Amino acid sequence: MPKAKSSSGPQPIAALEYLANPAEFPARPVCVLFGDEPFLKSESLAALRAAVLGGEEAEFSSRTFLGDDADPRSVMDELATVPLFGGGQRLVVVAEADSFISRNRQMLEDYAAQPKRTGVLLLEVDTWPSNTRLFKLLAESGRQIDCREPETSAILTWLRQRAKGQYGASFAPSAAERLFEIVGPQMGRLDQELAKLSLLAAAPGGTGGSAKGQPITAELIEQAVGGWRAKTVWEMIDAAGDGNAAVALAQLDRLLAAGENPIGILAQMASPLRRMAAAARIIRTAKSAGRRLNLRDAIKQTGPNVWPKAIDAAERQMRQLGSRRAGQIYHWLLETDLALKGTNSSPDRARLVLEQLIVRMSRQLAPPPPAGAATGATSALVPSRGR
Repeated sequence: MPKAKSSSGPQPIAALEYLANPAEFPARPVCVLFGDEPFLKSESLAALRAAVLGGEEAEFSSRTFLGDDADPRSVMDELATVPLFGGGQRLVVVAEADSFISRNRQMLEDYAAQPKRTGVLLLEVDTWPSNTRLFKLLAESGRQIDCREPETSAILTWLRQRAKGQYGASFAPSAAERLFEIVGPQMGRLDQELAKLSLLAAAPGGTGGSAKGQPITAELIEQAVGGWRAKTVWEMIDAAGDGNAAVALAQLDRLLAAGENPIGILAQMASPLRRMAAAARIIRTAKSAGRRLNLRDAIKQTGPNVWPKAIDAAERQMRQLGSRRAGQIYHWLLETDLALKGTNSSPDRARLVLEQLIVRMSRQLAPPPPAGAATGATSALVPSRGR
């Protein structure tokens, strides 16, 4: 989320923007970390802690409360206590503070209007509505950091920067995208895999066969990342895209039985499906303009560094789906996402929602090609009926 601009004062800043240069956003008397991305919260908390407390001895000037059990008087007493060590301030963290804020909103509003200078209060919450008085007060005097899941493009940019800045590594073309496709938008796991891959790429003769100083390649990622679950997800995606619903449903059953989150499975399915949907839209736009566009060229236009194997798979699967069904993928994904996050979030209902998405791509729902239509790899996309 880009940094909001307002004449009324500082607005929430995206965690990735904050972490890129914490010194640009110094801690204020009340800070808030909000959102559901645990890695971003952890990294932002560490940066704020370092900014407020400084050296190792300053750890004596920090205390953490759990929101459900936190006594407001104890929190206020900690903030009012002059620290014996550190840079002259105490850091008081209220973790999982949603309920703490609900119970003590008036007190926190009063404190935000006239905070103590002896301490920094850090509230860690999942939700942070902008229509509350507390939000508006902290827009004036606080520091609010948005730790929600970033957009895919922002995560990919962060991956490349993290590889270079933290691990002294780099990605070969399309490799960062491949890592994201396998892992999904789980930033903590992306960072763990990146640490492992940087070591493998720097080891002469190591796994993947990369020489020292070579970039992290898509081939190395294929070999080193994910284990059986990642392999199973991609086998399921390939089978679904190829129209083999029976195999895809069997793989889905295996993943769910192993405890995989349905929303996480959808996130991994979404990347290659969006590529096909984007290619279908590019072809449709070209056709409307009176231009004929090769399917493979359309797929290449969906991203700057599309992995060659991903292009092959998308081309094969789009021919199986047909132009009409490929053009409905955006609608299918939105419908599935809303269902998984709404009334169909229970395990049994979530399974049915994912199964429906897989069946929609099956060969059985693809109509036969028109009489006299060309077949094979050079044929045009076959129009398809139905949802």
